[in-house]
Amino acid sequence: MRLALLGFGLIGGSVARALRRRPAAGDFVADEIVAWSPSGAGPAMARRDDVIDTAAATPQAAIDGADIVVLAGPPNVVLDELDELAGPWRKQLAADAVITDVASTKAAIVERAAAHGLRFVGGHPMAGRETSGYPASTADLFVDRPWVIVPTDDPAAVELVQSLAAATGAAPRRMSAADHDAAVAAVSHLPLVVAAALVEAVAGDASGPRQDWPEAAGLAATGWRDMTRLARGDVTMGVGIAATNGAQVAARVRDLIAVLEGWAADLEQGTAIDADAIAERLRVARDRLEGSA
Repeated sequence: MRLALLGFGLIGGSVARALRRRPAAGDFVADEIVAWSPSGAGPAMARRDDVIDTAAATPQAAIDGADIVVLAGPPNVVLDELDELAGPWRKQLAADAVITDVASTKAAIVERAAAHGLRFVGGHPMAGRETSGYPASTADLFVDRPWVIVPTDDPAAVELVQSLAAATGAAPRRMSAADHDAAVAAVSHLPLVVAAALVEAVAGDASGPRQDWPEAAGLAATGWRDMTRLARGDVTMGVGIAATNGAQVAARVRDLIAVLEGWAADLEQGTAIDADAIAERLRVARDRLEGSA
């Protein structure tokens, strides 16, 4: 089976590494892995590492003869590539080739693919790191992590994408595009916005740094590092999330604002603060996390 990766950063590189480590895992065997990226740097490095078989010069060369095409870029890039696959690139695409993606939003992408009549199955591995690019990729990134698959009325295509996910060590999980986007808005996209907003509130925004930031920065330790980790991530990915799942994320931001207003009201009591009420809020939050572990 020939697998083509369009986009070759953290996720695309980790897919290739995982398949090379597990060349005969389950029912999915990638006899040939071809990769392309706009810069070409990642595929060139992967070819030298023997992680892929071919670093394609163009996306058309990558998809030519491929049995499965994985779109491994940000959501807005995936949308553009679907347009190309339905247009100028279509003559290189095999009639029975299956297209999937690994982008972090699904509804807009699935709708675009359906509108073009492409043989497409949406996917999203729930794994990542704050670092990006092929050098950050690892063979075990997906092990035991959920890999969401949006089912369609093409069971053979769905099974192929599911077998690809399983071959990387992931745990495939079928979910509608709408349910996926609502869930990740809460557990993935809202945390990104919160991390960025925390930096803006404490360190400063585009208008400049806060005057007290240098002193605070000198005291920052692991709590600050952990809370702001996502703000150190790929800006292009964040823009793609905002462009394709903004309404869902905005609703979660409104929920958070309401909760924060409650915290502010409690904390403003000063010496008259209800310590038992604060303790209960902290205890409930801790127990919610322990219950979902």
